[in-house]
Amino acid sequence: MISDLNYEYRTGIGTDIHRLVEGRQLKLGGIAVPYDKGLLAHSDGDVVLHALMDAVIGAAGLGDIGLLFPDSDPQFKNIDSKELTLKVRDYVASKNWEVVNIDIIVNAEEPKLGPFKMQMKRCIADLMDTDFINVNVKAKTNEGLGEIGTGLAISAIANVLLRRRLKRTL
Repeated sequence: MISDLNYEYRTGIGTDIHRLVEGRQLKLGGIAVPYDKGLLAHSDGDVVLHALMDAVIGAAGLGDIGLLFPDSDPQFKNIDSKELTLKVRDYVASKNWEVVNIDIIVNAEEPKLGPFKMQMKRCIADLMDTDFINVNVKAKTNEGLGEIGTGLAISAIANVLLRRRLKRTL
């Protein structure tokens, strides 16, 4: 009997959008971004980490963040999304999945996110226990179009590739 190790690969896509409001801190990609508004949500509203979690959970075939962390549950009220991201990381790791790469787009007219992309990338890499080079963060505007373009909301899209080692015998 010959043993052969192979990898199974899966991709996942996650999205999130939240309205900007006064009186909340703006958190994106696990970091605080200086701005006079923050994102309205049950948790801290970090659309970057929410999209990431949805992509990771989806790639592993384990549902979505609403299933794991329902907004009707008071224990998640104002929770730091980094805590939830660590739970997701550990959950998918328990199923033998590991991150190959993460690619994220943040759509925001304001604030300008260019100066914060590397900090977000570092935080995400640390949270997901992967190399810095495996994470990419891009910031885009909506050129004045829609709720994002008029500065009413911020959204994020995440694409993730996971792999797990499968043991097969021939």
